[in-house]
Amino acid sequence: MNILMYGWEFPPHISGGLGVACHGLTKAMVKHNKLNVHFVLPKLKQQEGLKSHVNLIDIGQFPLYTSLKGTKEFILKQIDDISAHINIHEISSPLSPYITEEQYAEEIKRLQHLEMIAAHAPDAFSPTAHNLTLSGEYGPNLMSEVMRFAAAAGSVAKNVKHDVIHVHDWLTMLAGIEAKRISGKPLVVHAHALEFDRSGDNINQSVYDIERYGFENADAVIAVSYLTRKIIIEKYGIAPEKVFVVHNAVSKDTYHNIPVTRGQSGEKVVLFLGRITFQKGPDYFVEAAAKVLNHIPNVRFVMAGSGDMAPRMIERIAQLRLGRKFHFTGFLKGPEVEQMYKESDLYVMPSVSEPFGISPLEAMRYDVPVIISKTSGVSEVLDSALKVDFWDTDELASKIISVLKHEPLKNELLTQGSAELRKFQWENASDHILNIYKSLLG
Repeated sequence: MNILMYGWEFPPHISGGLGVACHGLTKAMVKHNKLNVHFVLPKLKQQEGLKSHVNLIDIGQFPLYTSLKGTKEFILKQIDDISAHINIHEISSPLSPYITEEQYAEEIKRLQHLEMIAAHAPDAFSPTAHNLTLSGEYGPNLMSEVMRFAAAAGSVAKNVKHDVIHVHDWLTMLAGIEAKRISGKPLVVHAHALEFDRSGDNINQSVYDIERYGFENADAVIAVSYLTRKIIIEKYGIAPEKVFVVHNAVSKDTYHNIPVTRGQSGEKVVLFLGRITFQKGPDYFVEAAAKVLNHIPNVRFVMAGSGDMAPRMIERIAQLRLGRKFHFTGFLKGPEVEQMYKESDLYVMPSVSEPFGISPLEAMRYDVPVIISKTSGVSEVLDSALKVDFWDTDELASKIISVLKHEPLKNELLTQGSAELRKFQWENASDHILNIYKSLLG
């Protein structure tokens, strides 16, 4: 079976959990289920093409619309269909899960109206156009690149043999719809995160409209948790019978030979690792840290990641006079992430809204006990973790203190976690998805 996947990132070039999930899932697919996966990216970095388990495709490798009659009209109709609620002046949340506050400000200045988005299309639709060049970055051009990525998707679908189309998150939904129009193959939309997760109730209407449009045109929708499935059904009006839950997993691979160094400094290390955004609850982590340090001074807190709330968190740490006990590492990659886990005594994920959350599983893989928010998808299936209401910083601080002070509790969490990790295998997720493919193909 040949699967045509459209994604926005793939290791080693990733900005968040989406790329990690795509890598783990596709690796299990081609190994366990003998599937051929053609993975389309907006731009293929040189290193990504080396020894990959999937056929990585740079969308710029394909000619653009020299013979695809009707594609221009179809893409422009998509823009029209979602434009009823789009007004760039009214957008109050970022256009991307990873876009920064500064990048968003640039986007507002650059895109004064929807026509500014569509202004990139004429060259792409030109009969003499040959190839499409995209940056593949989560920068200020993101919305226009999403549209142009969709405009080129049909060319790939026409030239690459496939039985099923599988797309990941809103960035690639329009591309999947265009590919389906060209090839007539069934479309699977995989929802790793929703606009309600990223922005709460203050949603970006244009992104929400693309998500709803994608779900409506999909033959099957995959949600990474029952929490996400519930939102898709209730807030997007999608029929329950076409929304399936496939939980994420964790890779068993260890890529770098890095020694465990926790405990060597004489201090306990408590880790927050993720985007420093509203969705991830970094402010609750900071407030809980202050309360913990009132009881246990021999603790060091680390916030690893980047995001629009980082300056505010730094200011708050200064107000609390915790600079000597709190560290900001910035965005970490590959071996840096692994080293951070191996230095940590406890991992905390206080997310306000987390569709799933792979990072607690990764922490457990490195023998780090975890505390997670009850409003996370992984809390549905993970028993060997302490769970808290993200807003209850007293409870969070109390549980951090308990794990750090009571070795038997820590050891019990690690023992249970080690056994429980066995069920979080990407092969299990790929089996479930293969059954969805088969049902669509009859």
